[in-house]
Order: sequence, then structure tokens, then C-alpha cells
Amino acid sequence: MPYVYILLCADGSYYTGVTTNLERRLQEHQDGVDPYAYTYTRRPVKLVWAEEVPTYEDALRLERQIKGWRRAKKEALISGDFGALHQLVAEERRRREQRKRKNRAVK
Repeated sequence: MPYVYILLCADGSYYTGVTTNLERRLQEHQDGVDPYAYTYTRRPVKLVWAEEVPTYEDALRLERQIKGWRRAKKEALISGDFGALHQLVAEERRRREQRKRKNRAVK
């Protein structure tokens, strides 16, 4: 089964990825296997969140979704604070709707 995971990098940034072998992949990040990888210059890294998902397709979809999130949403997910996560989503929707209304009024 595939995993979606989030690493905390040494520079404080987050890296989100997908793997079928979490232990091996984490070691690859730590060892710096690929000098062109995002985490290469940001080592050491720390696994802060991971979730097993049913299919690789689901994993890729979730990875893409998380990569598009702001830091606050990622941190709410990492801490398991789903109330805060839902609140952040609601705030984003409100802002998006306000922008839409404003843009309609300008036209």
C-alpha cells in the first residue's frame, strides 16, 4: 500500500511525497541519494506525518492536494487538529467568494 508523507526539513520547510516503502524512502532522503532533489540541501529531514492510502492513484491525488496547501493547513494536518483544518478551509472559501463578488461588482 502506498503512503503520503510530510517531512520537516532542516530549513523549516515542508516536503510532501508518495512512496510504497516509507522506511526506505525516508533513508533515501536522509542519505541525499539525488543531488537535485528538494530535500538534498535541506537535510536532515524528519518525518512528521504519514498516511497509508488504498491505491497509488489516491496517494498521488492526496499528495497534489497537500502540496497546494498553505503552511497553516499542513500544520493542522500534522498536529491532527481537524477542527482548525476545517476552519482554515471555511476561511479560504469565504475569501474566494468575497473575491468573486467583488470581481462581479467591478464588471
